[in-house]
Amino acid sequence: MKIDFVSDIACPWCAIGLGGLDRALERLHGVIEPEIVFHPFELNPAMQPGGENTLEHVVAKYRIPVDEARQNRERIKARAAAVGFTMNTSDASRIYNTFDAHRLIAWAARDGKQHELTRQLFGVYFTDQTDPGDHDALVAAAEKAGLDPTEARAVLESDRYADEVRRDEALWQSRGITGVPAVIVNDQYLISGGQPPEEFERQLRGIAEAMA
Repeated sequence: MKIDFVSDIACPWCAIGLGGLDRALERLHGVIEPEIVFHPFELNPAMQPGGENTLEHVVAKYRIPVDEARQNRERIKARAAAVGFTMNTSDASRIYNTFDAHRLIAWAARDGKQHELTRQLFGVYFTDQTDPGDHDALVAAAEKAGLDPTEARAVLESDRYADEVRRDEALWQSRGITGVPAVIVNDQYLISGGQPPEEFERQLRGIAEAMA
């Protein structure tokens, strides 16, 4: 079963969605054989170096009161915890540009390490509260994912995979993907949003039965 996972490192629902998908796939072991490919989507492609305060950004973007933004943040943290992922977000959290992180994920496909690297990068951003554009943090994440840290740094210090990331982003936007996470199964079925494991399992099981 081919699964395309379109996401951004700075998207909390993407971290939740990956956690839900991973748990669903554990439950479906022996039922389906997934082949997951990760694709880039930048929530804030024009974000300047240093980023912005996340609380201020969310309040301005969605035009909601500060208290509502804080309540939403706590609900998101609880949903993340339910799939085993820790978000240490607070009023001091910042949102950053993620283009270099996406370049590294594109590179990781060569060694079949996209999945593990994406998990590590969600941890860099949400758990460690570190700028995902920081090359030292990205190299450390690559090494934890089982990738060569020296080559990871060489990729980051060049413009390698920049064109590939931009083409991939444009491709999925041309296919109508305007929000993430977007999970596309066998080029036919779309599962949108950070669904809980039960919903991923239900939909994937149904797709598997339809394929049988």
